[in-house]
Amino acid sequence: MTATSSGPSPETPSAIPQPPPPFEGTIGRTYVESEAAWPRIPTAPEGAPNIVVILLDDVGFGQTSTFGGLIPTPNLDKLASEGLRYNRFHTTAICGPSRAALLTGRNHHDTGNGFLMEWATGFPSYTTMIPRTTATVAEVLKDNGYSTWWFGKNHNTPDWETSVAGPFDRWPTGMGFEYFYGFNAGETHQYYPVLFENTTPVEPDKGPDEGYHFMTDMTDRAISRMRYATSVAPDKPFFMYFAPGAMHAPHHVTKEWRDRFTGAFDMGWEKYRDVVFANQKRMGIVPPDAELTPRPDWVAEWDSLSEQQKRVYCALFENYAGYFAFTDHEVGRLLDAIKELPDAENTLVLYIVGDNGASSEGGPDGTLDEIKNLSGILPSIEEILADLDKLGGPETEPHYPLGWAWAGNTPFQWVKQVASHLGGSRNPMVVSWPARVSHDPVPRDPFLHLVDVAPTLYEAAGVTMPDTVNGIEQMPLAGRSFLPSLTDPGFEGRGEQYFEILSNRSIYSDGWKANAQHTLPWRQDIAPGNWDQDRWELYHLEQDFSEAKDLAEAMPEKLEEMKHRFDEAAEKYHVYPLDDRGVARALIPKPTAPGSDPEALDFTFYAGATRLPETAAPSMKNRSWKLAARVTMEGAATNGVIMAIGGVAGGMSLYLKDGVPIFDYNYYGEHTTVRAAQPLPAGDAVVGVEFAYDGGGIGKGADVTLTVDGAPVGSGRAERTVFARFGVDTFGIGEDTGQPVTTDYRPPFRFTGTIDRVDIQLEPVELAPHDAAKVHETELRAVQRRE
Repeated sequence: MTATSSGPSPETPSAIPQPPPPFEGTIGRTYVESEAAWPRIPTAPEGAPNIVVILLDDVGFGQTSTFGGLIPTPNLDKLASEGLRYNRFHTTAICGPSRAALLTGRNHHDTGNGFLMEWATGFPSYTTMIPRTTATVAEVLKDNGYSTWWFGKNHNTPDWETSVAGPFDRWPTGMGFEYFYGFNAGETHQYYPVLFENTTPVEPDKGPDEGYHFMTDMTDRAISRMRYATSVAPDKPFFMYFAPGAMHAPHHVTKEWRDRFTGAFDMGWEKYRDVVFANQKRMGIVPPDAELTPRPDWVAEWDSLSEQQKRVYCALFENYAGYFAFTDHEVGRLLDAIKELPDAENTLVLYIVGDNGASSEGGPDGTLDEIKNLSGILPSIEEILADLDKLGGPETEPHYPLGWAWAGNTPFQWVKQVASHLGGSRNPMVVSWPARVSHDPVPRDPFLHLVDVAPTLYEAAGVTMPDTVNGIEQMPLAGRSFLPSLTDPGFEGRGEQYFEILSNRSIYSDGWKANAQHTLPWRQDIAPGNWDQDRWELYHLEQDFSEAKDLAEAMPEKLEEMKHRFDEAAEKYHVYPLDDRGVARALIPKPTAPGSDPEALDFTFYAGATRLPETAAPSMKNRSWKLAARVTMEGAATNGVIMAIGGVAGGMSLYLKDGVPIFDYNYYGEHTTVRAAQPLPAGDAVVGVEFAYDGGGIGKGADVTLTVDGAPVGSGRAERTVFARFGVDTFGIGEDTGQPVTTDYRPPFRFTGTIDRVDIQLEPVELAPHDAAKVHETELRAVQRRE
């Protein structure tokens, strides 16, 4: 393909898919007097480029060497040296909403993605169910002659829709992507990912002890598909959405990569910011008059820390840096493969370095179990130290402490989730298109947002957003193309943009920005309320790049004007109602699989029922329940999982090992294991579990009885139980897919006998499901205090 000038083709359809074209041949009585003609299929405009959108996860503005950070990213550096850097590009401040805005070109609330699916509610802007009125880039490009592929993270299909019951229209393959290989969640275990190919669950062909890592796997798949498609149809352009789980927790990487950074951050986070800020000024990433914002009171002074704290904090960030270096290496392999394409020059690469700012969800001290942290239960330094030798490995789910998140967002205030401030919403971007773009060492600085990506890709491809898609009238695009900025350094960006996540809110308008910070990202167990008491700040970004000079007191009238603008934008883009609940919101029951009974207490499953999302599985937390599995044994030779849900962070598994029934309850690494005394004989048996919950609230203890044919064969006591979610892994019968609940076996550990059926009977809960959201803050704190 050869590059041509941009602009829509006159043949770009206003409605997709296009109706069948009229037959252009002739039909006589027989073929002898007839003339055949094949129907034309949609083809891309002449010269349409290949498009690759790379989107990393949870990256701070000041982390990569490309933008002055202290984590070397040589492959990103190289791409920037061939193209352009953008230093005023913006996200929504959290992953799922950012991705919805990127894929559709609409503001995240208008796509139903006001927040994350795990915290979805029944309000239209918060269901996380992307409506048909906001078709994706892939849908439009596919019906204009592109191949469309999605690799990696999908946090835009509601997890209650990711079972075998579907529906599948909000899966990647239902939103315009012809091929999907990745996971359906906010994160996945990098050594034991919960993988799907299109809509079919798949397992890695090897384990972590054999060198498996999802980042390498998805890169291999992307390169292979790209090469194969180019071999078969070299003139058909492709759109690849490459979205690794990196750099989201869990930060999984080998010791080899982590050890490269031993001692690299011993200077502490204040000095880190000083060095990075100096780099950013020297490199022209920030203007000469920019100011470094001061350390906030929620970040401890580095010199005040104990030696134990410093050791843990440095180790956790060294691990993150190793993971980042490894990720850069893998993305570099993809970029190298792109350069080998016959039409490499006509390949547009948009590399968005993070879907939000650096994450503080590791809490004050960091963690080796970030799912536990997200439930508001924070570990002690001593607990982390006790298992620090496992850091980065399959048994951990690490995240660094919040001080490094603050440092990673140099020079800005705040962190991921805090959409009110640039530390949450400003991310680096690099653009390369050799056929059209010449390198410029001076960063482009128009104020841009994720909603601007879709119209930019449409203009680059020479197509327009259709008025109707699949017969549905489309909502107008919220963004506008920044394609002219590739050749025009003076291109002006957006005049206005609102931001809102978890009631942290902001409005940008003509160089001014007003902010109201509301929630703490590392405290999901509290909801502040009192929105009218939030303190609004005012910044003039044209003269204050980093939001360092609050002008609210000096310019109250301007502040009131900006607050009014936010309210107008919030009404226009359907932001309301504001909702600041964390764990309590996550406890709200979600829709069930289509055709299922949301009030059901009795369930029957059969062998092969795997990869059922937790929200669609029987709700076995904060209540009593019984399980009875009718199986056929092969005596002491019988091995494998009967039922499992969850994984390394938390979960439970009923399995047999050498014929012996075992039940393991995993409370954030604290295991209650009940084991029968001897193996079962060959023949039919009913293996059961009776889980007698203490009651009286959430997260209480339980007595566990293991039974065979109704008779007890073992018992145990779980003093604490998981009250929110087990994690990102799934429910299954006959095997433990993804990450294992226990290290006593290697997943998937398929059952070698025969499972006839598994019956699960739930006891009614004291707290009615519709009242789950009303769990009081003091009860959540009581769970935390028990730690």
